[in-house]
Amino acid sequence: MPKKKESSDNKDKSTILHLNMLKLGFAARDAYKNLSNVGTEAKNYALTEAAKSLRKSVKTLKTANGKDLKLASKNGASASMIDRLVLNDSRIEQMADGLEKIVTLEDPVGTVMAEWKRPNGLKIQRVRVPLGVIGIIYESRPNVTADAGGLCLKSSNAVILRGGSDSFESSSAILKCLQEGLRMAGLPVETIQLVPTIDRAAVGEMLAMDSQIDIIVPRGGKSLIERVQRESRVPVIAHLDGNCHVYIHSSAEIEMAKNIVLNAKMRRPGICGATESLVVDRNAAPQLLPPIIDELAKSGCEMRGDDATRALDERVILAHDHDWAKEYLEPIISIKQVEGLNEAIEHINLYGSHHTDSIITSDQNIAKIFLESVDSAIVLHNASTQFADGGEFGMGAEIGISTGRLHARGPVGVEQLTTFKYVVHGNGQVRP
Repeated sequence: MPKKKESSDNKDKSTILHLNMLKLGFAARDAYKNLSNVGTEAKNYALTEAAKSLRKSVKTLKTANGKDLKLASKNGASASMIDRLVLNDSRIEQMADGLEKIVTLEDPVGTVMAEWKRPNGLKIQRVRVPLGVIGIIYESRPNVTADAGGLCLKSSNAVILRGGSDSFESSSAILKCLQEGLRMAGLPVETIQLVPTIDRAAVGEMLAMDSQIDIIVPRGGKSLIERVQRESRVPVIAHLDGNCHVYIHSSAEIEMAKNIVLNAKMRRPGICGATESLVVDRNAAPQLLPPIIDELAKSGCEMRGDDATRALDERVILAHDHDWAKEYLEPIISIKQVEGLNEAIEHINLYGSHHTDSIITSDQNIAKIFLESVDSAIVLHNASTQFADGGEFGMGAEIGISTGRLHARGPVGVEQLTTFKYVVHGNGQVRP
């Protein structure tokens, strides 16, 4: 008998969750419809007031974040995970500043992308419009709540946010600030909503809400992305893992290479733009690698290399095949020596995640071939992979880095959160 009661309780719980998720979906759909008549001024006012609310709520935000950090530590979270969770004064200011930068961006909605006139007199325009209701599923980093909410509002989309269970308290506190901005601007607070439960079944509910949600954007680990792509009945803009590379060509300047690699790996090892693998020309490795290995070792980075690299320094431990495709998200880097540009490109395209890859070289022709041949959303020349960020691209913020090919690729900002429709003007034409 107890088993039957337990089964009944689970069924009731599932039904309640389903109904609550539908309620979120219908509210988001209504909010989206209301946004169709909202101008840029009102959206910008809401964003400005939300930024003010974040700054006024520093103490509240840090208290909520403290609860998340305490639970994360209790659950044995790694140092990189803790780093992604932390909300300090600087990061709260960055969230507020990010919202204010979104204010300065051109409103993409209503922009005429192209226009032309047909011989029959029809005038045709391709015009940007919102995607609709966006569902965003993300892990760990609570600042995504502010970035995603702000970008969706600026592009006139309603959004349902499903943050990670580890950042639930922080995200809930940030949401209150965003909704305060909406309230001050006279906009529906349901424009930005957060799934009010840490129950993982809520993710499955979102993936089935194809009548309420128009696009799903997952941002998190490989298992989350794979689940979303496998189960979703809603179209997906995927943010895959960031197995980013730096390739050091034999023509690279040693000091530049050392500085870039150290920054690309160790500035923030737990973000998707952190370099995970170093690829070096074999003929120049004895000159280029020792100072880089020294700096990485001093900064506390574990190095896993091939036999040729291990022969240069005993601090490098043996890398295995799985290391070449690994997104560590912590102070670990793999090091592979190659015969030259072609092998480097082949290695990166084979093991990389098509996220962000960089070349360090003083040879412009070599750089050109690399930038054209590496099949990644972002490719850089003589710069750190940690620039893979919507804010650094001048987009104010980002929802994620799309590694797919359809609709959006690279940082997903306000423009990428729109689609288009055709507007046709005639003066009585009928088709013969």
